[in-house]
Amino acid sequence: MVVSHRLLELALDDAALEGDLLVPERPMGLVVFAHGSGSSRLSPRNQQVARYLADQGLATLLFDLLTVEENVIDERTRALRFDIDLISSRLIGAVDWVGQASETRGLRIGLFGASTGAAAALIAAAERAEQVRAVVSRGGRADLAGDQLAAVRAPTLLLVGANDPTVLRLNELARQRIPGRCELVVVPGATHLFEESGTLEAVQAHAARWLLRFL
Repeated sequence: MVVSHRLLELALDDAALEGDLLVPERPMGLVVFAHGSGSSRLSPRNQQVARYLADQGLATLLFDLLTVEENVIDERTRALRFDIDLISSRLIGAVDWVGQASETRGLRIGLFGASTGAAAALIAAAERAEQVRAVVSRGGRADLAGDQLAAVRAPTLLLVGANDPTVLRLNELARQRIPGRCELVVVPGATHLFEESGTLEAVQAHAARWLLRFL
């Protein structure tokens, strides 16, 4: 499938953030990624999943949740990567941005969050219930979405490694608090980062199934 790739800048209310947009011919929807703590849009795992989804016919947007200056501060203090309010507001801003941008306007929106980015995705789904049609979490800290879990109506897929017991337990608890459709899939042999052979490919397949169904 022919996929166009464009570097862009998301001009949000409080920041200008760099992003990578992949758009296949006749996209069936758009997936906005929220990377995990200490990562960026250049996360090799998220890039691999984004390319796979684009090959399946979904446009994808990977973008930095922090500015260059904020990244410098975060590398020193490690404070901003766990600022869920901040990264959630950035993701909500990105949802609003793609809803207006000429290349993505009119596409149904799904969110893919990893680690702390999954909490941001669930909060954005609660805050933008009309725009966000589906959520996928990979090794996500869904629990960090707190009381916002009770407002998530978008169909949600929680993907957790079988060898990531703490996160698995937190996701089991989060699933009970999400009132909308929510499925928890345990990926055999996977730890938190899904670095084991075949585990990220399992994530891709599950994510594509979910997102293509609901977008």
